[in-house]
Amino acid sequence: MPRTTTIECPCCPPLRALNFDVLGLVKVIEARSKLDGVLKVVERWGDPDSSKAILTVSINDRKSNPLLAVARKNGAVSCLLPMSTPMSCTLLSCATKGKASLRRIEDFDSYTGSVSFATLETWSVCGSGEICCSKVHADEGYSVFGGKGIEINMWDLEKTSKIWSAKSPQANNLGIFTPTCFTSLTFLSNDDHRKVVAGTKNHQVRLYDTSSQRRPVLSIDFRETPIKSVAEDLDGHTIYVGNGSGDLGSFDIRTGGVDAIVVGSWLHKGVLFDAG
Repeated sequence: MPRTTTIECPCCPPLRALNFDVLGLVKVIEARSKLDGVLKVVERWGDPDSSKAILTVSINDRKSNPLLAVARKNGAVSCLLPMSTPMSCTLLSCATKGKASLRRIEDFDSYTGSVSFATLETWSVCGSGEICCSKVHADEGYSVFGGKGIEINMWDLEKTSKIWSAKSPQANNLGIFTPTCFTSLTFLSNDDHRKVVAGTKNHQVRLYDTSSQRRPVLSIDFRETPIKSVAEDLDGHTIYVGNGSGDLGSFDIRTGGVDAIVVGSWLHKGVLFDAG
């Protein structure tokens, strides 16, 4: 029987991911091996403070001057810039009651902490309900919002005007109407803002085509707990889904077929998606 030995190649880059928690910490975790790799915290920002618990994050992972925005429980929005080079950007924020605002941040320097900003526009996304999720398209011209008692609606950010809204679901066979609670949103493709993917509290993944109709063109049930996160692949047709039980899945949105599922009970074993 031949003897085998696993040797880690020093030229292979590690797998890194950003991690956020209820104590307000932003961490970079690293694994040198794809399977059964030991996770190690290689960088950390902030001090533990439950009042600064992180509610949601957004990253602009462009090649030059990437920027990370972090929304906290106390209402603050932090901007983290890996490089200390001053930069300018436009930040979209939205409160749970639907008050949205566009701010132009000038001369932001994460090293010195200096920043100046001006509010360009402020508007109301909804009249009732609770905003739970939003997403800005890659071209930064459009954004979608959704939440508890709020159907998905799309806005033109240049004109700050609503250009599309989803239609409420139909009542069931017993005539009972159950409003949808949206928990996560993303655009299917960086090249087309008209196709939107949404996750719901009743464990559904939905595809909307704003150029076609107001109700979903495809709905997929994913296991039995609320969808917590949806993310698009660069191929323009694969969607990654995570739920409240820690289950991870990927779907081919063209057919609705399941490509892979990682059950939550496996996660303690260090199973990670290959970022490459």
